Amino acid sequence: MQTYLAFLRGINVGGHNKIPMQDLRQLLDDLSFKAVKTYIQTGNIVFKSSEIDKQVLESKIKTAILNQFNFQIPVLIKTPEEIHSILERCPFNTDEKQNSYFALLFAKVTKQQKEAISSYSFPNEKFQLINNCIYLYSSTGYGRAKANNNFFEKKLNITATTRNYKTLIKLIELSNTVV
Repeated sequence: MQTYLAFLRGINVGGHNKIPMQDLRQLLDDLSFKAVKTYIQTGNIVFKSSEIDKQVLESKIKTAILNQFNFQIPVLIKTPEEIHSILERCPFNTDEKQNSYFALLFAKVTKQQKEAISSYSFPNEKFQLINNCIYLYSSTGYGRAKANNNFFEKKLNITATTRNYKTLIKLIELSNTVV
């Protein structure tokens, strides 16, 4: 069995798309996933599955959420190794890295899309697109960042979900404890 990390986009944010974590864990248990764990309320899941096709897993989770809760949620599946690699590629120094945010993209970026965001620059912020992740550091905090998840989704026309460094580290740690 392979361990996976699932990132749900836009649940339990601002009172919208509410899914209690206990219900989410039960839903994934009902899909025959094993060792299901959730982390905080924003749609971070660690689980094991014998399925090797991540798109099949994404589809199963999306369909189950739609059937159970009656709303559509984008789902992105990564392996712990992929998230570890994303963290290792972070272009910022150690202090900035530990206070950075990582916008995980649901699709590959074209050269034109990459060029579309490369001309933007905001005070106290820096970001860099590497493969399927946008690394963002804001010295004034993510809550004030202009280069945020919504900005990147609009400019790239790609769904993204953003997590901070500590959340990604915790998910890797949790993935090491599933049996």
